[in-house]
Amino acid sequence: MALVVALEACLPLPTGTPSPSPSATPRATPTAEPSTTPEATPRPYSLENPAQQDDRLIRVTVAPNLATDASGQIVVTVTNLDATRITEIVLRWSTSLDEHLFLAPFVPSPDRICEGCPPLVQPWTKWVWGPGESGEPAGTTSLGWGPLDPGATLVIPVIANRRRDGPVDFDLQLLAGEALLRQEGGQPAWLRVAVP
Repeated sequence: MALVVALEACLPLPTGTPSPSPSATPRATPTAEPSTTPEATPRPYSLENPAQQDDRLIRVTVAPNLATDASGQIVVTVTNLDATRITEIVLRWSTSLDEHLFLAPFVPSPDRICEGCPPLVQPWTKWVWGPGESGEPAGTTSLGWGPLDPGATLVIPVIANRRRDGPVDFDLQLLAGEALLRQEGGQPAWLRVAVP
């Protein structure tokens, strides 16, 4: 009996006007709509946007010269269209490209370094796997050439050693130091290179 009295004390007393009760109106619940645009996935062997930009203009062509099942070269031709010297042209690509296509400035040989041989002369200024001492980002390979005087053209043969058969495409940036240059049309010197 004491239990019943205690429960009755917790119940509200009836009043003259009924209190509104919650309605049972159906509510629309949010549902995930299928996206009309696919989510962008990063392309393989792509690069991040460099923090620095250089407004000097260059003309650049890239000519892969290798079969789908063989090694060869990728020839990059760069002309300085600006009135000032570019101290160093840097070619940059993703280091992960090495799993498919290993790019290098030379072919190793005993003639390059030997006792009593003439001094080692190389046309490139640096070959760095980032992170590097000059700000080269992690996950990138940077190959430097230069200087490049106004109106001058550099023909840069890059050795391309296949590690897997078949086509591959990758980002290639052309920088002055760590600053992305511009092509003659004003667009960034950031190319997507397709190798058959």
